[in-house]
Amino acid sequence: MKLLVTGGLGFIGTNFIIHILNNYQDHSIVNIDAELIGSNHKSLSNFENSNNYKFVKGNITDRVLMEKLINECDAIINFAAESHVDRSILNAKPFIDSNIIGVFTILEILKNQKKRLVHISTDEVFGSLETDSADENYRFNPSSPYSASKASSELLINSYVATHDIDAVITRCTNNYGPQQFLEKLIPKAIILAVHNIPVPVYNGGKGIRDWIFVDDHCNAIMKVLHKGKKGESYNISASNEIDVLTIIKQILSIMNKDISNYELSEDRPGHDFRYSLDSSKIRKELNWSPKVSFEEGLKTTVEWYLKNQEWWKDIADIKTLNSIQWKS
Repeated sequence: MKLLVTGGLGFIGTNFIIHILNNYQDHSIVNIDAELIGSNHKSLSNFENSNNYKFVKGNITDRVLMEKLINECDAIINFAAESHVDRSILNAKPFIDSNIIGVFTILEILKNQKKRLVHISTDEVFGSLETDSADENYRFNPSSPYSASKASSELLINSYVATHDIDAVITRCTNNYGPQQFLEKLIPKAIILAVHNIPVPVYNGGKGIRDWIFVDDHCNAIMKVLHKGKKGESYNISASNEIDVLTIIKQILSIMNKDISNYELSEDRPGHDFRYSLDSSKIRKELNWSPKVSFEEGLKTTVEWYLKNQEWWKDIADIKTLNSIQWKS
């Protein structure tokens, strides 16, 4: 297959491309990315001269370009999205443009080109959950412009499946972590601040709970959905690793042989969700997927990667700025 990967210079998109090119010799990748915040060519430098990989700079809202690229490919994996909650609170427009208008552009093209679309969504469309785990039919309850834009794109996709019979499937995943994640996210930010012995800022006493999944397990799930997922269906992806933020930070500091009390409490952000949780029994039963990497193993691998690959992040790690911004956790 020839896959069009949108947003392939971002964290999950990059790891997905690496996963495909290393494990599927009969697949090739066209990667379109607008090179905005979070994009990084370094992660894919080993494939720049590969016959199975091509990069195109562009935006998914560009109808003419997207029509050309979709025409040349067999399927589209849509990672392209503005994804940082705090930035969406400060300025929602880029999130509306990318996460809604961009998806609309793809859907309009797919009315005439019958290609499969795998759309990468998020557990945040369901909002904060006190006790339940959301299955695929759980009610949407987004609480930030980011999550509202992702929920909107899902509804738009479902409408095009119903009215135009496009071949689309949706995946929703819990918090990803692993190598090559942009520095504003919780785990890499904590690692880099710890490298410089700077206290790690913590929201709301670190009580917020997330379900964590190693990025390679997410990539495996996406491939299952691409090849075996049913048109018009959505699939939740989770690893059942619900852990609070403070525990994560202490584990990172411990792995790095740092003082596990080297963190500081900071003010909570507006609309901060306490807990996300997904029921992923559907993809496990119907597509025979399950996560392979334990959280302890994955976190150790991630910390070691950042410590060994400081050339990847040192020129984009403005410590003063990094320490002042909050992150999606």
